Amino acid sequence: MHTGKNYSFFEVLYWTRRDIIALCLISAVPTCCYILLDWYWLAIPWLPVALLGTAVAFVVGFKNNASYDRMWDARKAWGSIVNASRSWGIMVKNYISNKHALQPITAAELLEEQKQLINRHVAWLTALRYQLREPRIWEAIYKKHNAEYKDKWFEVEEHKTKMEDALKPLLSAEEYEKVLGKSNRAAQIIALQSAHLQHLLDKGLIEDFRHMELAKMLVEFYTQQGVSERIKNFPYPRQFATLNLWFIKIFIMLIPLGMLQEFEKLGGNLIWLSIPFSALAGWIFTTLEKIGESTESPFEGSANDVPITSISRTIEIDLKEMFNYENIPPALKPNNNIVT
Repeated sequence: MHTGKNYSFFEVLYWTRRDIIALCLISAVPTCCYILLDWYWLAIPWLPVALLGTAVAFVVGFKNNASYDRMWDARKAWGSIVNASRSWGIMVKNYISNKHALQPITAAELLEEQKQLINRHVAWLTALRYQLREPRIWEAIYKKHNAEYKDKWFEVEEHKTKMEDALKPLLSAEEYEKVLGKSNRAAQIIALQSAHLQHLLDKGLIEDFRHMELAKMLVEFYTQQGVSERIKNFPYPRQFATLNLWFIKIFIMLIPLGMLQEFEKLGGNLIWLSIPFSALAGWIFTTLEKIGESTESPFEGSANDVPITSISRTIEIDLKEMFNYENIPPALKPNNNIVT
């Protein structure tokens, strides 16, 4: 997530510089042929071009709205995870006690049981964010213009480290081996949490009502994991994305042809202005397309994604402070005004 006030105009120009060069060439070729080679047949009336541009604008706007909705759904899901995680922390702290224990245990042993649930929850957050950062063929972060921006300005932890290394300190050796053998590791960690709650119920460290409340929290974690996985694994429909891109390409090819007669009416050498104005009109549409493309997958690791790494670290800090852990990790700081 970009935390600066705004992207500078020069950042946007750098991000789209290849498009600008291509658009200038697309605009220059028909203009030069029209003026220097007298290919007057290249000029077409502006009205059909404007009509097509209106249709393309609607399609681009529809995609950008849909992409924003996907991003906002992702942010709401992780906002719910934050709230539910804090609730999980206070419930673990206050519900697990010797009050109904068949054989009471020491305060140190009780704290160890609680910390196991907290560590496992952090492990769930870790596994989930790594799974959400896994590449998908339709994601835009791996395209050249986005990849070079990421490589220059920020890093994504999940792209440079392994999930296995991040999970190892958070789980017991037995649990670690069990989880690594599964395809959906985050889901399996919640299953381990449920088994631990049943164990605590059997020992009387929680009674039925509190067990049900804690189990409801696990269901909530599953629900928000499912929302995140739905957004991650179901892309913006490819038929819309593909047609949208081709409509824009057709439109930017027609813009300079429609501009020729309009600037020729101004007289003199002003017809050459059709080149920059055609390029500018095309740049607006191609840039809007890129914005929608970079927003439609909110977990891929771009500068505008939901900062799930930072959110997970915030949750970890909050939970560990509740239980007075030593060596609590620091909050993640923005890298060039970008939080991942």
